[in-house]
Amino acid sequence: MIENPYIFKIQRYCIHDGPGIRTTIFFQGCPLSCLWCHNPESQAMPVKSDKKNIDKLADFLMEEIEKDLIFYDDSRGGVTFSGGEPLCQPQLLFRLLDLCRKKEIHTCLDTSGYGDNKIILKAAKKADLFLYDIKLLDTKLHEKYTGKSVGPVLENLKQLSKQRAAIRLRFPFIPQMTDTSENIGSIIAFLKENTIYRDIHILPFHKAGEGKYSSLNMKNQMKDIKVPSQEKLTRIKEQFESRGFNVTLGG
Repeated sequence: MIENPYIFKIQRYCIHDGPGIRTTIFFQGCPLSCLWCHNPESQAMPVKSDKKNIDKLADFLMEEIEKDLIFYDDSRGGVTFSGGEPLCQPQLLFRLLDLCRKKEIHTCLDTSGYGDNKIILKAAKKADLFLYDIKLLDTKLHEKYTGKSVGPVLENLKQLSKQRAAIRLRFPFIPQMTDTSENIGSIIAFLKENTIYRDIHILPFHKAGEGKYSSLNMKNQMKDIKVPSQEKLTRIKEQFESRGFNVTLGG
C-alpha cells in the first residue's frame, strides 16, 4: 500500500491483468458502484490535483514500475492501470502512458468503459491494450447493479471498434445478475452487430473483497451470492462459443 489520494495500491507480479507478468497500478475513484466490486475502497473520487503534483506522482510511479523491468522482459508483460477507473484521472493516466511508451513498456488499461468519449479515444492512441468489461445490456438492470446507464459503455466500445483498438473483452459472470440467457444473448447480438471483437474472457464472481466491506462500514449486498459452479461456467462458455466467439475462462 502507498499513502496517496490518487493511487490506492501498487500490486506486483500480477498474472491476471493482461499478458505476462505485470505491475498493476490501482487508481482511486470510480463513477460506478457495482454491487460485486472487490475494490470498494476505490470508489470515492479524489480531489483534483495540479499538473505539478501529477508530474511528481507520475515520476514516482515510473520509478516503481521500472523496478520490475526484468519481469516484463522475460514474460512479455508490462504495466496495467486499473482501479477504480483510470479514466477518472486522465491527466495522470496520459502522463504515465506516455512515459511507459518512451521506455517501451507494454501498457494495459483496465476499464469499465464508462467515461468521456474523447478521453477514452485519446487513451486508445496511447495504451497498447484495453481490458474492457461488458456486464449488462439492459439499461435499467445496469443502473440497478452498477449505479449508471450502460449507454456510454456501449457507445465507447463501438467507437473503439471503429478505431480497431486492441481490446480484451471481459464478461463478469455474476450469479442472478449478469448470468441470464437473455443478457448473454443481448451481449452476443450487440458485439456481432456493432464491433469487430469475437474473443471474450469470462470472469467468475469471487469473494476476495468480502472482508473489505465490514472494515469500510459498507453493506455487502453479495454475501449470500455463491461462487458459480464449473458446470454453470461451462454452459455460459458454450453459449458464447455456439455464436462464434473464442472464450477464455478467467483473465
